[in-house]
Amino acid sequence: MLAKAAINIRAATWFALAICGCMTFVAGIASAQLAPNQTNGFGNGRLVTFTYLQNFDCVAQPTMDLDFNKKPAQSDPNELQIPICQAVTEPTADPSGGDIKHTAHLYVLVPMFSLDNDQNPNDAMACPFIRTNELCGPALGNALIAAFGFVPEAWKTKPLVSTQCPDPNNPTPGTCTMHASSVDLSVTLAALGKAPNPPAGNIFVPTPNHSHVVDNSRVNTGPIWWEVRPVLVMDPKDWPPADGSSGITSSKIMDDVEAQGRAVEVGSNFFLFFSSMDHSMHAHVHGSGAQMQATGADSQPPHQR
Repeated sequence: MLAKAAINIRAATWFALAICGCMTFVAGIASAQLAPNQTNGFGNGRLVTFTYLQNFDCVAQPTMDLDFNKKPAQSDPNELQIPICQAVTEPTADPSGGDIKHTAHLYVLVPMFSLDNDQNPNDAMACPFIRTNELCGPALGNALIAAFGFVPEAWKTKPLVSTQCPDPNNPTPGTCTMHASSVDLSVTLAALGKAPNPPAGNIFVPTPNHSHVVDNSRVNTGPIWWEVRPVLVMDPKDWPPADGSSGITSSKIMDDVEAQGRAVEVGSNFFLFFSSMDHSMHAHVHGSGAQMQATGADSQPPHQR
């Protein structure tokens, strides 16, 4: 009887431990899930978690003319009513008023290739919201095919590569938590020789599907303003999968790819406000990034990659 009781006790103990282990495993998975105001990114060859604490900003300084109507913003109130988030164009200061030379960099990887040489304009994403004169849907598809010879994965409704935006919580193409949902490509296309130079007007398109990279020194950083620096990735072999097992997962790899001519990096007047935390830390301290105070922000210059 004693032996049988001992066996029953051991079995009950094993079962309880198994249940606890299973609950711990499930809790670990749950703790790694993104909150509605979070996305993933890459840094120093590993996955990081971004926590966004306020909305984006696209800076227009008084003497800028972001809508190309030959009126500086200081005398053109219409220019300021709808954000103009413009690649290539850079202000001298970030939204805090600080010198942009000291602003952290968020490298936004944009897949400018097509895995299937897509020639169907209907595959291009629709506009996530209505904006006057924005290219979207088949009109966007036709414009992209005319400019690049195909519809890039960046603007497909269903891209054939994994991207961190749209984020899993908001899968609507052209959107991402606390991001702008429309960008102006006029200066970019002009620089690439695919539109008039100087631009005659804005060329608004939905925000492309994209992923993120931060400098190695910024992997764990409190909430600060980051300058969005689009990186046009031309070669599929450089694109990182969701787990970051290959491709551009650090600023060092990104620099090497750029040096070899397979990616092009530009600045912008587009800024995001968030904290960054190593994914392994986030998995154990879920949600703590949202509680980080600005006093904990990393103060290192942006080019320490």
